[in-house]
This record gives sequence, structure tokens and C-alpha cells, in this order.
Amino acid sequence: MEGKMNPINIPNSLQEKTTFLHKLRMPRKSEGRKKIEMVKIENPSNLAVAFTKRRFGLLKKASELCTLCGAQLAVIVFAPKQEKVYSFGSPSVEAIINRYLQQSPDPQSSRASQFMDILRNANIQELNNQLTNKLEQLEAEKNAAKELQKIREENQQNNWWDKPIEEMGLEELEQLKVAMTEIKEYAERHVEGRTT
Repeated sequence: MEGKMNPINIPNSLQEKTTFLHKLRMPRKSEGRKKIEMVKIENPSNLAVAFTKRRFGLLKKASELCTLCGAQLAVIVFAPKQEKVYSFGSPSVEAIINRYLQQSPDPQSSRASQFMDILRNANIQELNNQLTNKLEQLEAEKNAAKELQKIREENQQNNWWDKPIEEMGLEELEQLKVAMTEIKEYAERHVEGRTT
């Protein structure tokens, strides 16, 4: 026998071809796992779906870590643009937080705590500096806006013709009418000069 036969007596090479052709004809039922680019999702509906799925996966992994390794942990998740909070804790979130806050300080953790305090204070100082700079910029923008408004009001007083017609007095309206008539006559003369 040259080619190995399968139980249906179809040569392997022919069976491979029919299986390949069969795969080409069958539509895929899903796209399978795709690599997702890690950027914030802008579409609110897609964001809600992704958040729900990822939150479920995160809490499931936390539960598995507790079960498999006997770890004690707490996970707190704040939903984006919602006032909902999701949490998981083993034995409970409150117990884990209390344990974290009331740990007996040993020399190593004391040093680590001091280091964390220094970092926290440095971050707070940096944030305060940024806030001060932003407030100064805001105040400068407000002052510039006031100056522009003042200049705009002065220009409206000097250029009475720039005011809305509804705000003009009778004398100003008559002056505007005379000026518009002169402009019209000038334009007509200019048009006649070009046509001749």
C-alpha cells in the first residue's frame, strides 16, 4: 500500500485537502482572542461593557488568589463616571483595611513608612505648586478678559456706529442714515465709472 488509508478508505492527502476545503467553506463563529490596544475607550457603551467584563475578571482573579494561596486581600473598584463602587475582600474589605492601617511597626516597615511619607509629602508639595501656578494663570486670564471687555466698551463708545441699531438714539440713527446714503451714492458712482 503506497498511501496510508484511514478507516473510510480515503487517502490521507485527499482527506487533508477536503478538510482544508471544508474549513474554507465554514464561516467562523467568533473572532477569537484579539490583542487590544491599551488606550482609553471613548465610546460610552463600549466603555461600560469593557468595564463590566474586566471588573468581573479582576474580582474573579482576586477570589482565586485567596482560594489557591490563602492570601488576604481587598480590591476596591470605582466605576467610571458613575457613583458605584465594587469591592472584594477576604476575609472582608474592612478587615483588610484595618489590618493595613494598624500593622505593628517594625524597623523595616517604619523605614518604609517614613519613605512613603516623604514621597507622599513631595507629591503633595508638587501638586500644591501646580495648583498655585494654575490659579495664577487663571487670575491672569481673568484680568486679561476684564481689560479686553474694557477696551471693547471704550471702542463702542467711540465708534457709535458699531452698536446694535436697537441701542441707538434718534440722533445716531439719523447720522447713520446720512452716512449710509453717502456710501450708496459713492458705490453707484464707482460702479458707473467701471461700466463706461
